Amino acid sequence: MAFSLIGLFSCKGYKDLPADAFETMLSEDGTAQLVDVRTPEEYAAGHIPGAINIDWFADDFIDKAKASLTTDRPVMVYCRSGKRSAKAAWKLDGNEFRTYNLLGGYLGWTEAGKRTTTYEAERFCTPSGKVVTVTLIKHGSLEISFGGKSVQVDPVSGLGKPTDYSAEFPKADFILVTHEHGDHFDKEAIAALTDERTALVTNARCADMLGYGTILANGESYSEGILHVDAVPAYNTTEGHLQFHPKGRDNGFVITLDGLRIYVAGDTEDIPEMSELKDIDVAFLPCNQPYTMTVDQLVNAAKVIRPKVLIPYHYGQTDISSVPALLPGMDVRIWQMQ
Repeated sequence: MAFSLIGLFSCKGYKDLPADAFETMLSEDGTAQLVDVRTPEEYAAGHIPGAINIDWFADDFIDKAKASLTTDRPVMVYCRSGKRSAKAAWKLDGNEFRTYNLLGGYLGWTEAGKRTTTYEAERFCTPSGKVVTVTLIKHGSLEISFGGKSVQVDPVSGLGKPTDYSAEFPKADFILVTHEHGDHFDKEAIAALTDERTALVTNARCADMLGYGTILANGESYSEGILHVDAVPAYNTTEGHLQFHPKGRDNGFVITLDGLRIYVAGDTEDIPEMSELKDIDVAFLPCNQPYTMTVDQLVNAAKVIRPKVLIPYHYGQTDISSVPALLPGMDVRIWQMQ
């Protein structure tokens, strides 16, 4: 009996994984929920891409975990060295989460040369339960990861904190560029993300400036493998601003991955064509007059589109703090996307 009790209490329940296996599961499973259990300060200094932060030392750790995670998908946890995350994994396992712990923690991950980031990310589930990670780089620049593929939208190296795409991101499988302005179109960033497999999708003007690319006009579509893209209009309507983004030249994109529909509006005002957008799960809407929308226009656009999640972006010095209150009942998420 004594042996049986020892065996019972020494059983972990969760599984330890070394860095290579941890990385493989993250990229191949497609449903995993990644949690950094270090302090917010540690997380801000650098973390594994796509991780959310739930501090193990917080008194309400398990309550936050239950609010942020689901028990029907695997939970992958890590800390600095693997000690805190082992405790967190044991606790999560006892609350019906199927849990995996990173052996060696973040230190082992970085020593193995694995990718890290300082950027925040949002994770969304497709209808089939797979995970799409959207990394919020800056202003109009996003990375969308799904099924081991990387989709870069309007990558720009400058603007505020410089982004070293060669060091901070993998080569892109797809690059989408909405239009030619320097806060959306950056030849150096595109070159840093491009290798022989990268497909560039853009409008005629940017393709001409680069000398290559698949051209999409408003209303046209592109599909390859996991990715489907619809190019939608993006333009100014306010008198005196029409020259910034003339009708018919630039694109917004509706990006569909395994049924999840993400609308990246590009530079636009609240145009009539937005009423044609259906079943949008996540909408990135700009707010930065005179070039894009006012707060009132953004609110109007959101009411027309009715996305499940709204993330204002490209907002410069515009005060968008009032947006959540102006859209009661809508899931509005404010990030540092000036």
